[in-house]
Amino acid sequence: MKVLLTGATGMIGGLILEQCLAADKINQVISFVRKQSGQVHPKLTEVVVADFCDYSVHKDLFAEVDTAYFCLGAYTGQVSNDMLKLITVDYAVAFARQLSISSPGAKFCLLSGAGADRAEKSKTPFALYKGMAENQIASMQLELYSFRPGYIYPVTARKEPNLAYRIFRFLYPVMRLLGNRYSIQSTHLAEAMFQVGLFGTEQMILENQDIVSLTK
Repeated sequence: MKVLLTGATGMIGGLILEQCLAADKINQVISFVRKQSGQVHPKLTEVVVADFCDYSVHKDLFAEVDTAYFCLGAYTGQVSNDMLKLITVDYAVAFARQLSISSPGAKFCLLSGAGADRAEKSKTPFALYKGMAENQIASMQLELYSFRPGYIYPVTARKEPNLAYRIFRFLYPVMRLLGNRYSIQSTHLAEAMFQVGLFGTEQMILENQDIVSLTK
């Protein structure tokens, strides 16, 4: 299989990359990055992208792709509203559009988020923009799977991006008691996305509890 990936330097994208490189079923992984990571592997090709809204110079790499994982994103409050929309909607749609043109029918695993609003009426930018991205990609010739996790618990300790995430990490044991609707471990989310990218699943939109169920 040939796999494309964005967001490999992030928490979930990095875990998916590890699984792709370890999988016998996959023989080529192309990772689109802002700058070279220095990681070396026989299966891995890192491609530095100058403009994540324009893949025309890389279009040949999108040919004969089986699966793509789009894990590029930004935390709410870390960037301006315009930048959040650019990353969440425009970057995702541009990537999917090139994939649809070059490899129609390929599996496309989108790291969306809980509350993604396909009615596009939400007053919350995160939910609004995730819904917009899902809608636009759903109209393309791709086998789209939208993953909508709630709070993602980092199994490997990290520097949290803001106060809210530090609070969520502290409250995670309590959130787990509320069931599978509100939180998921980073490793479980990455495993579910990886497996769906390989084998597909019946559901095109996977809410937090659906994702958790795939790991059991």
